[in-house]
Amino acid sequence: MATKKITLTFFALFLSVVAKAQFDTHFTHYWGLQGYYNPAAAGLSGRLNIYGTYAMQMAGYTNAPATMLIGADMVLPTAMKNQAVSANLYNESIGLFTNQRLFAGYSYRFKLWGGRMAIGASAGSLEQKFDGSKVEAEENTDVAFPSSEVDGMGLDLTAGVFYTHRIFYAGLSVMHLTAPTIDLGEMHEIKIDPTFYLSGGCSIQLKNPLLSIQPSIQVMTDLQAWRADLTVRGTYTYDEKRYYVGLTYSPLTSVAILLGGEINSVSFGYAYELFTSGVGLIHGSHDLYVGYVMDLELFKKGRNKHKSIRIL
Repeated sequence: MATKKITLTFFALFLSVVAKAQFDTHFTHYWGLQGYYNPAAAGLSGRLNIYGTYAMQMAGYTNAPATMLIGADMVLPTAMKNQAVSANLYNESIGLFTNQRLFAGYSYRFKLWGGRMAIGASAGSLEQKFDGSKVEAEENTDVAFPSSEVDGMGLDLTAGVFYTHRIFYAGLSVMHLTAPTIDLGEMHEIKIDPTFYLSGGCSIQLKNPLLSIQPSIQVMTDLQAWRADLTVRGTYTYDEKRYYVGLTYSPLTSVAILLGGEINSVSFGYAYELFTSGVGLIHGSHDLYVGYVMDLELFKKGRNKHKSIRIL
């Protein structure tokens, strides 16, 4: 009976949270996932860029959220080099809930004010599931709660702009432009509000040529609730290898500790987020990140050699 009460309470809480706050998971390594938040950021490195992250939130709690994201983007070859494509797969589990997004994007870049402006859009599906059949409890007679697996799907669109200069970048995007409504069984429906993302960052070279600082910011809001992340990373570069340590502060929410680097085109990172809103130090969130970039050799050798941007 206790399991039933916990699960049904969690079901009601999930519906309430989705209705009153942002739907999307927050990733601590947001600066490495620009192609996920903003389709206009596709192709920034000029190479094939593959990335993934796994976030385990509120560690130690039963039914705590766990989220995985895998994505890739690349610039189109030769005459279409000002265009890029991207694809992302997102999967989140919260107890007996599952949220999945699969979407593909396109961006077009052009020169502007000494840098490059890009506009982009992506489209895909957003699916939600609740597996009521796994509730180990007495027979549920409350028809307001599903006792079997229920799911729903909606069309999901994202659009954005992204500007890059020699030392800084800035982007603005809107997820869930269609404000999809997901029918979860006959008794419930969930409407996902559009969510706005504003991001920016730069690279500051110190007097020591081996040291640099990368400040960055991301603000997300659905015009009802908001979250801002202010990040500072200190980077040490030697023999084409990079290592960084950093901190992220989110007002009224959390502080995160960051460690990572890049070796032989493979980037990696780990972050631990400590919540300041009463959850406690031992119930923070773990965030793992890995990325890989490679040159595109689709045609003649040397035609597609590029250097990746070092400000992200």
